[in-house]
Amino acid sequence: MRTPARAPATRPVPLVTTLRRSLDPDALRARLLPGPSAAAPLAWLAPLLVVVLGGVLRFWHLSHPDAIVFDETYYVKDSYSLLLHGYEREWPDGADEQFVAGTHPEPLAGPSYVVHPPVGKWLIAFGMWLFGADDPFGWRFSAALVGTLSVALVCAAGWLLFRSVTVATLAGLFTAVDGLHLVQSRLALLDVFLMFFVLLAFVLLLLDRSHGRRRLAERLGVPPHEAARASDAELLRRLSWGPWLGVRWWRVAAGVACGLAVGVKWSALFLVAGLGILTVLWDLNARRAAGIRHWVRAGVLMDGVPAFGAVVGTGLAAYVLTWAGWFASSGAYDRNWAAEHPGEGVAWLPAPLRSLWAYHVSAYGFHSGLGTPHSYEALPWLWLTLGRPTSYHYDSPEPGVDGCAVEHCSQAILNIGNPLLWWTAIAAVLVAVWLWAVRRDWRAGALLGVFAAGYVPWLLYPERTMYFFYALPFQPYLMLMLAGMLGLVLGRRGDPVARRRAGILVVGLFTATALLVSAHFAPIWFAETIPYEQWQQRMWFKSWI
Repeated sequence: MRTPARAPATRPVPLVTTLRRSLDPDALRARLLPGPSAAAPLAWLAPLLVVVLGGVLRFWHLSHPDAIVFDETYYVKDSYSLLLHGYEREWPDGADEQFVAGTHPEPLAGPSYVVHPPVGKWLIAFGMWLFGADDPFGWRFSAALVGTLSVALVCAAGWLLFRSVTVATLAGLFTAVDGLHLVQSRLALLDVFLMFFVLLAFVLLLLDRSHGRRRLAERLGVPPHEAARASDAELLRRLSWGPWLGVRWWRVAAGVACGLAVGVKWSALFLVAGLGILTVLWDLNARRAAGIRHWVRAGVLMDGVPAFGAVVGTGLAAYVLTWAGWFASSGAYDRNWAAEHPGEGVAWLPAPLRSLWAYHVSAYGFHSGLGTPHSYEALPWLWLTLGRPTSYHYDSPEPGVDGCAVEHCSQAILNIGNPLLWWTAIAAVLVAVWLWAVRRDWRAGALLGVFAAGYVPWLLYPERTMYFFYALPFQPYLMLMLAGMLGLVLGRRGDPVARRRAGILVVGLFTATALLVSAHFAPIWFAETIPYEQWQQRMWFKSWI
């Protein structure tokens, strides 16, 4: 009986051959930038229509109600004062009524003490400059424009994260029809601008991530014909630290966006810190995936330090420049503090910056001690469940007035989110935690990181007065996580036909139901005049109102 012949032993691939293969530019790009880089042009029609829908919803009857509602009483007047004088001034009594009547008075000579930086108010002033200050359309134009643009940014983020036009369209649609985002985009308030600039920075950092990885593959890679002539030592040296990637202009632009976000509200600092950490972690992972041996040290020193300069340094410069009107004035609040307090404060700073620093110290003291009870305050653990929305406006038109055709009518603006979207987004957060913890899905980790940076810090200040609209800056990331979860429900191209059809049916039914829920709440988002009984049907928390 013949002994079966043994299979030839597999020889180990020499190290130098492995190095040459790993340094092939095509192989590097495949590891660093998996997935499609473009979509069919016609596919972009869907997100474009979503952006148009978002714009229509935000600009439709924007002048209604013809009233100064909630905190518009501060920002409309402060913005108009900026437009006239470059800084905020005090106003005479009855100024709100005169603005509504279209005969706004002149501000008083004395400066007003304000505790929010000027960027959001400058943007509101831009709308007044375009359309005048005698109509609510001018006050609210910039908020509606920025709200519409943020829908486009959500679609862009959805594509950059998931490389799926379907998921990008769903994320944009959910943002467009959500009540919190919609209401904040239709009023002259600051939070929509804060949300926009943070979202813009996130999208710019996603672009930087792709561009940086592409540049890493180009600078680290060695074409096969060159690798064949290179020595083992050269190849190993190339993979020791990897190349410096040069100036990252997307990251510099993100730094400007971060500075503008802080220039709207200081609470952006938490989100800016989260974005800064996120972009460095992406660079560390890129060097690890490229096979660089000292990827931690190289990532920290060659990427992390320049990232700090790009995000923090550029952001700080942008932030200081937003105070240009304050610097150019002679009568703004605390503008002459340094001259009036010689030897006090931060002595090494120039006098204008020393005065600005003293102003910031005072404003920080105001914010840290803000604990005045309010009927609509909502602690953070109520935000995700929509436990305490904010009522911005309520009126009871008489029969025959403002379209009231019954005995008792209501006209309200409530910033409640779409319950189906928000409650399902809680499940999406849990799915994202699983994807990140188990599958190490960077997309889930990115969205969770920004969401946590915008949400968790508020849990540390339970004594502070807070409102549901503080959740707006992280709302887009909830919608992106929700759209990503529905993308999993849709399945992959290689799945069985029955599986794909079931996924399309489930997602289609969910989306249609979400639109119906939004239609149900639309009257109290747009301040429509409806019978009092219909208003009650939309207020399961009506005992709080």
